[in-house]
Amino acid sequence: MSMMKSTMNNSSRSIWVFGDYRNYFQNRVTLQLLARARELAMQIEASVCAVVFGNQVEEYIHEYIAHGAQTVYVIDHPRLKTYSTATYAALMAHLATEHEPDILLIGATDFGREFAPRVAKRLKTGLTADCIGLDINEKGLLVQTAPSFGGNLLARIITPEKRPQMATVRPGTFPELPHDHQALGRVITLPFPENIPDDRVRLVHSERTPPREQRLEDARIVICGGRGMGSRAKFRKLFEMARLMGAEVGATRPVVYSQWAEHDCLVGQAGKHVRPQVLFSFGVSGAIQHTAAIHDAELIVAVNKNPNASMMKIADVAIVADASQFCSALIRELKKRIRE
Repeated sequence: MSMMKSTMNNSSRSIWVFGDYRNYFQNRVTLQLLARARELAMQIEASVCAVVFGNQVEEYIHEYIAHGAQTVYVIDHPRLKTYSTATYAALMAHLATEHEPDILLIGATDFGREFAPRVAKRLKTGLTADCIGLDINEKGLLVQTAPSFGGNLLARIITPEKRPQMATVRPGTFPELPHDHQALGRVITLPFPENIPDDRVRLVHSERTPPREQRLEDARIVICGGRGMGSRAKFRKLFEMARLMGAEVGATRPVVYSQWAEHDCLVGQAGKHVRPQVLFSFGVSGAIQHTAAIHDAELIVAVNKNPNASMMKIADVAIVADASQFCSALIRELKKRIRE
């Protein structure tokens, strides 16, 4: 892969993606947004730009170009060695004011959810949070699809006047482009602005929690459980099934709120967006805040006592049965086949 360095400003329409490279090999949201940005850019004849703040970040510049960025704006400075919401927001607002991107996309990570509203406030523009879809309408405006009213509706939101049009998108919503070693990109290196105030908060120490062996968003098989499993003890059966199948376990919001599962298992509006080859759904009613995060599954198998549950209607295979009892029977069959 090659890069072309430049310090020239690009006056054409552009879509910017914030480069969140923390835990790069597990968290791929920036690459996913670059891929979707390339598709959107073709419809409005715009360029796709990544924006990277940090210290000694050259390896990530190469990665973003290889995954779809045509231009990378870089501010590389020792002061940016650790993420700072206030400093990064001030920098992004400064650059966006100067270069006027048409669209600004940010991953809905914990940092992104703090960072994006502060940028939008400084730029006096709108922001749609936790989008599950991005499209371009007939007027060339970004259509941002997001769950609303507690997840009971899907809202399609546009920003007709203010710029940039801003959205955060949860990890796993879009697929990333394959790594292209031959990709060419322009790197625009910018100085650290003198008018950015000093941080009021200093990071003393940080420690990363060890990741799962397999991320829920990347799992080929996902087993989701709802309140229909009956109890916390019965819900634990899903983890045994997942171990036997090489799957990951997801949960609905009521399950997480009842503390049957950790928040990291939440699949839905406020949790993970999954796109497995096979999704098993046990005792899940099918509220829109959950189904909006699983609609990219290739095959859905639902088990529920209620044949009229929303999940049963969208499933490819619907089985009317007690979820816990069916789960126990399936575990016995899996163990039998493993022994054979």
